[in-house]
Amino acid sequence: MVSQSEVTQLLCQLKDGQKKVYEKLYPLIYEELRKLAYSHMHRQSPDHTLSKTELVHETYLKMIDQSKINFTDKSHFLAISSRCMRQILIDYARKKTAEKRGGKQKDLTYIDEIFKNQNKKSQELLDIDAALDRLEKLNSRLSKVVEMRFFGEMTITETANTLGISESTVKRDWMKARGWLYKELKGRFKME
Repeated sequence: MVSQSEVTQLLCQLKDGQKKVYEKLYPLIYEELRKLAYSHMHRQSPDHTLSKTELVHETYLKMIDQSKINFTDKSHFLAISSRCMRQILIDYARKKTAEKRGGKQKDLTYIDEIFKNQNKKSQELLDIDAALDRLEKLNSRLSKVVEMRFFGEMTITETANTLGISESTVKRDWMKARGWLYKELKGRFKME
């Protein structure tokens, strides 16, 4: 396991605008990024064509392409990585649900039915993303807590440290956010 201070030192160099630091940083936390990617991918349809390795690599490319980001520590870096993974998966879902393969044409084969189910799963992800965007407009901290806890699978302690709030506040925010999301999303995932 890589020490927290070693990663923090590299993140400080990154603050100074040294983009080559990513080349040193990623090998040190690659396995943790793969775990994050796994947590994101296990919520996807089983026939999803993007692998967790590809998701980690896409995240790497997205993060080095960003303007200067000030990471406070390793947890903050992983939280931003998790957000990038979410964005990549949302973009992928949007592409999947775009009207293609004949648009509103009737399903004719078993394969057509599989594509329909894949699109339904993608639509669920888009609905969750839209709900999180609405939550962010109401209360950005609640939205961040959901991203870190649900998508990033961060602990209460890691979330509290990253956001600079107490653990009890994270627990309250997590409960509020889950309740709000439940009200927003109930009925959307019922079987047709």
